[in-house]
Amino acid sequence: QLLTVWDELEKEAAIIVPTLAPQPEAVNVKLLPFQLEGVHWLMEQEIGKFNGGILADEMGMGKTIQLISLLVSNMNVRPNLILCPTVAIMQWLGELTNRTTPGLLKILVFHGTNRPTSRAELASYDVVLSTYAIAEQGFRKQTYGFKRKGELIKEPSILHAIEWGRVVLDEAHAIKDRSCSTARAVFALRRSKQWSLTGTPLQNRVGELYSLIRFMNADPYSYYFCKDCPCKMQTWSFSNRRTCDHCGHISHKHFCWWNAEILKPIQKYGAEGDGLVAFKKLGALLDRIMLRRTKLERTDELGLPPRVVAVRRDVFNEAEEELYESLYSDSKRTFNTYVQANTVLNHYASIFSLLSRMRLAANHPDLVTTKMQLDAKNAKHTLVCGICNEEAEDAIAAKCKHVFCREDVRQYVLSAPDGQNPNCPVCFKPLTIDLSQEEMTDKDGGSNEVKTSIVNYIDLSKWRSSTKIESLVEELTTLQHTDHTAKSLVFSQFVSFLDLVQWRLSRAGFSVVKLDGRMSPQQRDTVIKSFMTDPNVTVFLVSLKAGGVALNLTEASRVFVCDPWWNPAVEDQAFDRIHRLGQYRPIKIT
Repeated sequence: QLLTVWDELEKEAAIIVPTLAPQPEAVNVKLLPFQLEGVHWLMEQEIGKFNGGILADEMGMGKTIQLISLLVSNMNVRPNLILCPTVAIMQWLGELTNRTTPGLLKILVFHGTNRPTSRAELASYDVVLSTYAIAEQGFRKQTYGFKRKGELIKEPSILHAIEWGRVVLDEAHAIKDRSCSTARAVFALRRSKQWSLTGTPLQNRVGELYSLIRFMNADPYSYYFCKDCPCKMQTWSFSNRRTCDHCGHISHKHFCWWNAEILKPIQKYGAEGDGLVAFKKLGALLDRIMLRRTKLERTDELGLPPRVVAVRRDVFNEAEEELYESLYSDSKRTFNTYVQANTVLNHYASIFSLLSRMRLAANHPDLVTTKMQLDAKNAKHTLVCGICNEEAEDAIAAKCKHVFCREDVRQYVLSAPDGQNPNCPVCFKPLTIDLSQEEMTDKDGGSNEVKTSIVNYIDLSKWRSSTKIESLVEELTTLQHTDHTAKSLVFSQFVSFLDLVQWRLSRAGFSVVKLDGRMSPQQRDTVIKSFMTDPNVTVFLVSLKAGGVALNLTEASRVFVCDPWWNPAVEDQAFDRIHRLGQYRPIKIT
């Protein structure tokens, strides 16, 4: 049976030729021709051999609206579970609500503390929106349990208890590591049909595609087989770490079909000999389960403006260079010690930490020196007002634990429109503050009563900016003089650096908002709406991991990447937050 798999694949599953589907009546936006072709492919693929597939259109080409068109075109398949990054959950809710006939879909956002606990209630919805983190947490508690008062308790996961009509993974590269707990949680979901949406299905190596094939339940491509019996399984099941739970044969008698047919030949031979044969097999499989179109291929239909990428090179000042050289020589000495002891692989995390420390120093020396002072517990804490960005006078704290000058926050509250409760200017939660509370002191700042950032541990009167921050200020100032309506995204992987940039830009007169992983979906949605709708807000600081995927930020036309990510595919995802459908301005990335 296994010997004829590839021949049978070509006979049983024909490649679907995309043709124009009719415009879905329940979708109130006109789809482009290639999107209608995508809807036709989705509908045909769902009733075919694989019961789903991978929609891998490049970022910004409308994968979300194509999937929504599938949902409303076949309402018999329900309930639908859509898993996405936390930052995208409110965006999905907005698209489902605004792009379809009002009242057509019954939608639940399964996130936060007040989640339904009834299976019947959850199954009554047409669409349930949740996140990978929620699915992983539920699976972990169900499988491995958690300790409460010294006892191990296992709690059933409601998401894994329901038979879903359709499970959709948005930004499906989140499960690229087949052994991570998120991937295992997703694989365990019970479902009839499954879809993966990702603009970067393959980022580093061919092996990453296995997770998407495994989620498809593609037989035999995602299975483990035994050489001595008909035993086959999707999960490596060796409880005693020696013999198979199903057939009793030892682990060496079992093999992964994907590894044997695709992965190992490619790793060993590349694009020659057996490796070339494996590539052809992979191509034959992907032709039948994946649809990918790029912006270059569909330029005429998309009508997107040009995208220019420029690299700006600056030189350290004397203090920055001295610190960096010191860190470099120290890191080099430590690494050579590991090499001589032949323990490099044992100290992988330490080496990564050394590299990250040098990357921090390239952004601003204070990011390294302040951390050293905090580790030594001799850093001086200062309360900084979240409105004026100066040392707080007569400091008081809001319920969200952000600190303000008493007079500044009083004026801020009074300036709010009648009948409206203003949001916190720092975290965008509804502002709750007692204006008559006692004044806080710097000693209170070290406790859990207030939220702190690196800005609270620097001497504001003697602080010097860095070359990189001043280069950013220069670029933004020039842009504002050229076009005062232009908006910009600033990406960094270091939240502490974004805190410094936010403080410096606020002092320079820019109206800035920030998104990082510490914010709830509601806070993130408020921040995004503020950036998209308020003409005064011209700069959006975004943590690369928290906001580098799934966002639609076409109001911006400039992107600044302050520190390159290890994986170029992550940067491509970040760039395409603005280079997507709905963008009309020329794009420049620095």
